[in-house]
Amino acid sequence: MHEFAEIGVAVRTRRSDMGLTQARVANLCGLLPTTVEQLENGSIEKLDWAVAIRITAQLGLNIHISNPRPTRRQMDRMKSALDAAAITASVSYRNSIKAEDLRVAFLTATTPPDYAPHVLNFLDEAPVSQIAGVVEQLHHENNVNRINMWENMRKMATAGHLLRDIWQ
Repeated sequence: MHEFAEIGVAVRTRRSDMGLTQARVANLCGLLPTTVEQLENGSIEKLDWAVAIRITAQLGLNIHISNPRPTRRQMDRMKSALDAAAITASVSYRNSIKAEDLRVAFLTATTPPDYAPHVLNFLDEAPVSQIAGVVEQLHHENNVNRINMWENMRKMATAGHLLRDIWQ
């Protein structure tokens, strides 16, 4: 179906960047793997919008997607995802982690000892769309591969024994 073609491309791109299989996404959304496969390859004949929203939300995408990989110019106009992430990561703590500490942590896949709870809380609780925004900012500002950033975050989540579905 033509109206789902752009969604399918965005789902495939984000899923691949996150290191998730089609079967894993289907499982997370309570769907058959063929549904995700057909959406991604553009051969799906019928899909409920609620299902499309469920899939995109699980991957941190909005249903009104125009570009899953924003350009540098688009990123420059956005509020810093790292600044917002630092606020989110620090909301329950007396001491706040700085955006630059998060940058280093995610680029090196190492959790700063004084801020381990902050980083793990962010990875465990932040909306996937916010995590994806951090990945995009790091990609554009530090010229790092998106897949590597998702893998770094997955390593940190695994080391922190997080049980969130996207890190499994």
